[in-house]
Amino acid sequence: MAAYTLYLCIAASLLFTQPTSAKNDAPCLPGKWNNAAQTFIMRHLPKGTPTSLDQNQWEKFIKSLGGCDRPTQSFLHPDELEKVKSVCSSRGGKVLKDNLCISKQPFTFVTVRSIQGTCGIKSITQENKHLILACEVLENQCVPVHFEGNAKDQKPNTVLI
Repeated sequence: MAAYTLYLCIAASLLFTQPTSAKNDAPCLPGKWNNAAQTFIMRHLPKGTPTSLDQNQWEKFIKSLGGCDRPTQSFLHPDELEKVKSVCSSRGGKVLKDNLCISKQPFTFVTVRSIQGTCGIKSITQENKHLILACEVLENQCVPVHFEGNAKDQKPNTVLI
């Protein structure tokens, strides 16, 4: 019995020490989470997104989404869904690195920074940048699954890969 317990402990420790990756090595490889694209849409292109930069509207909107636990959130206009999806193809994007693609054209979006857990708004900023999106194949289509920040304001013509 002691040998069996020792065996289980060793097996468990080996299992937990093996490196794992939550992202693909390249865009448009099969995804690991079937709901990732739908979650992306609900987080970044939800219906009812405010069209102004009014702090009260955004606070009410984020509360309605249940997004008070995320201190930084970026929102695109829901009408741009197809254009956003095209970033994961040669029509609208280029490979940046790993599973990230960068849009060929800049997008206008709103970034809301809030006090985590309270939905209290710190800032609301309208930005115009190239999107960096993680892309995976789900249901035989390459789609965005993650919105990556573009703090350095990268552009597709500066991509080295």
